[in-house]
This record gives sequence, structure tokens and C-alpha cells, in this order.
Amino acid sequence: MLENPRSPRVRAVAKLAKKPGRAESGLFLLEGPQAVAEALTFRPQLVVELYATPTALERYTDIAETAVDAGVDVEFVTEEVLNAMADTVTPQGFVAVCHQFPTAVKDIFAASPRLVAILEEVRDPGNAGTIIRAADAAGADAVIFTGRTVDLYNPKVVRSSTGSIFHLPVAVGAELEHVLERARAAGVTVLAADVKGEDLLTARNDGVLESPTAWLFGNEARGLPDEQLALADRVVTVPVYGHAESMNLATAASVCLYESAFAQRSAGHE
Repeated sequence: MLENPRSPRVRAVAKLAKKPGRAESGLFLLEGPQAVAEALTFRPQLVVELYATPTALERYTDIAETAVDAGVDVEFVTEEVLNAMADTVTPQGFVAVCHQFPTAVKDIFAASPRLVAILEEVRDPGNAGTIIRAADAAGADAVIFTGRTVDLYNPKVVRSSTGSIFHLPVAVGAELEHVLERARAAGVTVLAADVKGEDLLTARNDGVLESPTAWLFGNEARGLPDEQLALADRVVTVPVYGHAESMNLATAASVCLYESAFAQRSAGHE
């Protein structure tokens, strides 16, 4: 059992909470039973190290069994060690170290996607992770983080995705113009979500949402600048019917992605 919270090994894991540590190692931090279970089930080859308290492993016997099936060894640690490793105050008994695994933009569009989410300068990690989760739930084919968006492997992004980061391809670091060129070459319509756009219902009624679509989402505070809006095929807004001042980015993105998912499935595209 690992008992010293100041050991070099514990410090190496803790460094992954910061971007320099992740960039240097090519690894990232995973915390909590839900995220660990998803990694072991969908991408076990990415798991480099898995740490757990004896109490947590007794409680989550399914994780223990999945780890054995995947050939991943579990190392026991004390609560103090786990807390020293983790980014959160309550890691719930599990911490893992995983390889980063970004997908190339060209590979995403070479696969003829029907629904993609593109994030341009989305800075809030909670929003970014929630959009990945929403894209996964809506059956999207991929998510793309441009170079101006928060780091995909930020612990808060990973936590907010609740394991969806392991379910669908995610590309990182590309320039927006390059991404949109790839989208158009693949026959994918680019819809920018922005308050300056037309009502989402208009796009729905025009049948636009039935075609292969890449939704472009911008910065939480500033949205998308005019020069980027001009790169989209259409600019669309989610209307606010009540008295709310505005809609959270992740919530609006969820609505847009599901509208496309509904339209495509109604048209017989799955």
C-alpha cells in the first residue's frame, strides 16, 4: 500500500492537475468511480496507473472486476495519499493516470460524420465537459476543441464529461478556419450558435437540421466575432421565451445538438 503523500510517485500524479505537467508527460488525471469505470470499460488500454482505497474497492466491486478483466492492476493507497494526488477535495476513493488520446481533425471528417460539435474559445471547463457529455448523449460523431479552447484534459473538463470523453472522438488544438475547411470538404453544413442569429425554429422548418451538421459554439462572454460568424453557412440562436436574461452556453449547446439529433432521426438518418 502506498502510504506517503509526499513521495515522488504521489507528486508526479498530482502534477497532472496542471497543464505543464500534462504537456510534459502526455498523461492526464482521472478521478472518481464513474470516470474510472468508463475508462476501464471503453478505453482500458489508456489506463497507465489505477489507485484506490481498500474501502472504495470493496464498495465498487464492479470496478475491481472490470479492472481484472482489462488487465489493469489496482494499487491500494491511503485516503491521505489519494487526497494528495487528486484535484478535487473528494475524489471518492479512485484516481487513475491515463494516456492522452486526441483524434486528428482529418480523421473525424474522413469518417463522414453527421453531427459534430466545434468549440471555439470556450474557456469554462465545466461548459466544455458538459458539451462533450451532451454531444455523446445526442449521438454526435465527434467534438473538436480549437486551439483557443480550454485544455481537453483539464481535470474539471474530464469530470464534467462524466466519462463521455471515452465514448466519442475529440480533436484538440486545430485552427478554426482549418476545421471549417475540412467540414465543408466533407459536405457538412456549419451552423454557428449565436444570439445574433435567426430563430432555431426557422432552421428546423427549413429542413437544415436534417443534413450533416457541425455546430459551432463560441466564448461564454463574447460569443463569436463577426468574422467567424461569416465563416458559417448559417447563424442560429436558441430563443428565450421566458424572462431569463440569457441561456448558459452548455444548455444552449445541448438544445442545438438535440434538435439536430431529432431532425436527423426523423428523416431516417441514424
